[in-house]
Amino acid sequence: MFPLKDAEMGAFTFFASALPHDVCGSNGLPLTPNSIKILGRFQILKTITHPRLCQYVDISRGKHEVFIAFLCGCCVGHKKVLHKLRHLIERLVVVAEHCERSLEDLLRERKPMSYSKVLCIAFEVLQGLQYMNKHGIVHRALSPHNILLDRKGHVKLAKFGLYHMTAHGDDVDFPIGYPSYLAPEVIAQGIVKSTDHMPSEKPLPSGPKSDVWSLGIILFELSVGRKLFQSLDISERLKFLLTLGGALKHREGGRLTRRRDGFTGAQCWVFVWCKHVRFLFEDGESFGQGRDRSSLLDDTTVTLSLCQLRNRLKDVGGEAFYPLLEDDQSNLPHSNSNNELSAAATLPLIIRERDTEYQLNRIILFDRLLKAYPYKKNQIWKEARVDIPPLMRGLTWAALLGVEGAIHAKYDAIDKDTPIPTDRQIEVDIPRCHQYDELLSSPEGHAKFRRVLKAWVVSHPDLVYWQGLDSLCAPFLYLNFNNEALAYACMSAFIPKYLYNFFLKDNSHVIQEYLTVFSQMIAFHDPELSNHLNEIGFIPDLYAIPWFLTMFTHVFPLHKIFHLWDTLLLGNSSFPFCIGVAILQQLRDRLLANGFNECILLFSDLPEIDIERCVRESINLFCWTPKSATYRQHAQPPKPTSDSSGVRSSTPFFSTECPDPPKTDLSRESIPLNDLKSEVSPRISAEDLIDLCELTVTGHFKTPMKKTKSSKPKLLVVDIRNSEDFIRGHISGSINIPFSAAFTADGELTQGPFTSVLQSFKGKVIVIVGQVAKHTAEFAAHLVKMKYPRICILDGGINKIKPTGLLTVPSPQI
Repeated sequence: MFPLKDAEMGAFTFFASALPHDVCGSNGLPLTPNSIKILGRFQILKTITHPRLCQYVDISRGKHEVFIAFLCGCCVGHKKVLHKLRHLIERLVVVAEHCERSLEDLLRERKPMSYSKVLCIAFEVLQGLQYMNKHGIVHRALSPHNILLDRKGHVKLAKFGLYHMTAHGDDVDFPIGYPSYLAPEVIAQGIVKSTDHMPSEKPLPSGPKSDVWSLGIILFELSVGRKLFQSLDISERLKFLLTLGGALKHREGGRLTRRRDGFTGAQCWVFVWCKHVRFLFEDGESFGQGRDRSSLLDDTTVTLSLCQLRNRLKDVGGEAFYPLLEDDQSNLPHSNSNNELSAAATLPLIIRERDTEYQLNRIILFDRLLKAYPYKKNQIWKEARVDIPPLMRGLTWAALLGVEGAIHAKYDAIDKDTPIPTDRQIEVDIPRCHQYDELLSSPEGHAKFRRVLKAWVVSHPDLVYWQGLDSLCAPFLYLNFNNEALAYACMSAFIPKYLYNFFLKDNSHVIQEYLTVFSQMIAFHDPELSNHLNEIGFIPDLYAIPWFLTMFTHVFPLHKIFHLWDTLLLGNSSFPFCIGVAILQQLRDRLLANGFNECILLFSDLPEIDIERCVRESINLFCWTPKSATYRQHAQPPKPTSDSSGVRSSTPFFSTECPDPPKTDLSRESIPLNDLKSEVSPRISAEDLIDLCELTVTGHFKTPMKKTKSSKPKLLVVDIRNSEDFIRGHISGSINIPFSAAFTADGELTQGPFTSVLQSFKGKVIVIVGQVAKHTAEFAAHLVKMKYPRICILDGGINKIKPTGLLTVPSPQI
């Protein structure tokens, strides 16, 4: 996008054609409103930037659609009222770069323009037209008042995308173009809609030659200093333009002559004109049969004042536009604005996203960091921990996912046209995927959906298309609507990280392991809720598969997914477990108060979830979870710590991936799925235990050590072996509660010397260590039944610790 500089912003509005409310398409679904179609086609216009074109900024569809739709339902049978209400829905407002002066102002002076000036204008207009034609765009509405002049007198073409966004005029009830400047072949064709014809008879859209004709008329008017056809009424103008063909001599004129002769009769033309009123004169006057003028084009462009915005930003310091990207800025002086930004960063996210000054600083910072990607990858991760500005979210997500390389070449090389068996299912799923969103519900959005999904299926022959993949694609497509290659690359990087092997043809073992680990996470963080759900038989298989298969995109609207995934992408593949538990905890009271049937009904229409609270609680849950507690043998294998460019790969913010497969004898080992399902509490590795206990490993065993200033223990180790084995060697700081005498017949803890210690650690991580895996699992299950949170089991038992030399023997009492 080019800088705005001295230009202004302008807005113009028009109505799309209203469709019948009781007609459905070939797929049985309601017809897509024409305003939605226009909105989808408009998006590509935002990417067309050239010094000779007025940059398109945004488009907005009529507000209060829901209320108007409700009124439409109440007014069934009142055709006139329904027509007016539907027009309110179909209103579109387009915002674009604007200049106050145009060639229309020069023509009002009624002075012939010099040859050199006309030549200069012609050259600059042709520059703009050439760039448009290169992108497949035809202006068709070229006229003096749409050729604007900036403060230096250079040309800028306005409304160059109107013909494209309205599907060559099919989606509006007014003509695209002005009678005095339309080419004869355009007028001869008449204003017809492609929907009125069979596919073989559809009229051809106008090409670049029609713009050349319009430009020629405009240049002639500039040369003579007055407008053509001023003394002629509309019918005489049209007749004159149609008969201009007689002044041209063509060798192959047979067919064209017959067609021309058919229109030379004034009576015939007037009859056709009255039947098909589609032209609009410059002053807004319509000709032909009467019609509702609200459907016609209001050619007024309203200048949008930027004074308020400029006044608000005039006090922003110059350093905000050139932020320093060094990691260590502790010795640099800080301005007052920096302190204000630091205070703003503590405000709720929804307020930060509406704060103009804050967003300005964040956008500029992210823009510079992303331009330095991948060399500033670590700093992008650091800043993303604070928040991600909505305008930079698409590119930031791509950086967090590590997208690099020639993504466009790779995407273009994929065959997205050859029919495949999955096509039918994709066609069925797309019209049901986030269709409340105007962009994704547009035909352009559907076409992009189809290409991206098909590209993924074709490029991953070992995987298959599962329902839900379309929902997974939606956030990436929305954020990169004009960059399908980047949407595909992000999706291709996201799935292996968070949904590794979820899309195998037989994914039952992957799904079952995932749900079992999730069930253990519920027991780990909220044993009371876990006990209740297990008692009523409300297992994760009944509600959580859509959550994880689509990473919550099937259950939350896009605006919530954006904030949720801003945090999700900073964590590893186990972070979704914590999001799932956080959702359940928001529904905790209702779940605990209801039985199986009520819970089924509750999840069939999920209540409103506070997504900001969900993010906060999921981070807290993640920080309490030992990294190996969420180990899955079907997770993605670890990647190398550095890439080919020499840039060190960023590790997830909340945790590092647990080793997979096991790297040392202290790592977690895979166990059969049936054994995993039989255990209520998760296992943790000896590495995690040593790390959390802050023990020093001797010999050849190495494990990452965490230093902490706190002297308080992070966890309690409960050794359930008999007293004799405990005395021979145990983990320093552990307590001994033998399994054989730990619980009474009623399932209560037997009172003993260490019972009070166990109770004092309720709420902290408690690791059960034993020699027999079955006893360890049963002891942990008893504690969960007693509502002890954060209970886990040492994988491999005490035998994993013996070779490390960390077992201690109590000093003999003298």
